[in-house]
Amino acid sequence: MKKVFLTGISGYIGLHCAVELLKQGYAVKGSVRSISKAKSIIDVIKTQVDPKDNLEFCELNLLKDDGWDEAVSDCDFVMHVASPFFSKIPKNEDELIKPAVEGTLRALKAAHKAGIKRVVLTSSMVAMLGDVIGDEKITQNSWTNTNAKHATAYLKSKTLAEKSAWEFIKDKMMELVTIHPGPVYGPTLSDNLSGESMTLFKRVITGDLKQMIHTSINMSDVRDVAKIHVLALENEQASGQRFIVATEKAFPYQEITKLLKSNGYKKVGTGVAPNFMVKLLSNFNSEMKGMLPYVGKKYEGSISKTKRTFNWEPIPFEKMVLDTAQSVSEILNR
Repeated sequence: MKKVFLTGISGYIGLHCAVELLKQGYAVKGSVRSISKAKSIIDVIKTQVDPKDNLEFCELNLLKDDGWDEAVSDCDFVMHVASPFFSKIPKNEDELIKPAVEGTLRALKAAHKAGIKRVVLTSSMVAMLGDVIGDEKITQNSWTNTNAKHATAYLKSKTLAEKSAWEFIKDKMMELVTIHPGPVYGPTLSDNLSGESMTLFKRVITGDLKQMIHTSINMSDVRDVAKIHVLALENEQASGQRFIVATEKAFPYQEITKLLKSNGYKKVGTGVAPNFMVKLLSNFNSEMKGMLPYVGKKYEGSISKTKRTFNWEPIPFEKMVLDTAQSVSEILNR
């Protein structure tokens, strides 16, 4: 049985990746910041699949070298999902950029030392936004200009981490595949609603967030994201490629609220915040400032290569939205 070293196993995407790997017959070694998290992760995974003896854990830190080589040494693949995220703009960009870049390089260096042939890296569509003005179709060849006016620390962290990965493998006998979701939604496996995706839906369905910002982008179902991560491990055509994993087209955020309202979520507000108001508030609110790359813009990515390579069709937008809302509602009503 082939073993996959999976970073970020406790996260929203990481948990789904672990479940998909186990379902597809891989053994999983997951890295956590604290080994005390292991039991709760196992409990969550057991609700989806019986891991038998094919799940183990190790304690690692994205900013420390300790333990990486040993952790990866007995694995066949590396899946690097872990990455820092702040919804608010950090006072110091390096709070995001440093762990993203250094964590990526630690995973790659350990993989190379262990003779691992392929690494699958979780990147993002935010690493593909060009000049961050929303005026061009996003393809596998698109890169975010980190010097652009509205390139936030998060955009820079994902872009620079991915660029460092491609640079690292240039002269090495190792393959890299990068996966690029848009904003990721879909059902959560844990009861944790603190992440960006779950927080948005929680605020929308409870009526706490009455207005969405005016923006459109391809959105991603976490189940699709996990599926393509796993398929990318051994698909021969995937080597050296960047894959957008998202809906077929860009959707306005207001479509989420309209769909929820029409499906019985009575507290949902369907308003759209005026662009000028968001821009004004961004001067005083770091969370609003983080939205500036998207306000009044449309980012549309092409998924044709992903569909063709993996013989894949994305989960429909409507199913993604309603399944997410149901998942969040069930947790809120416990």
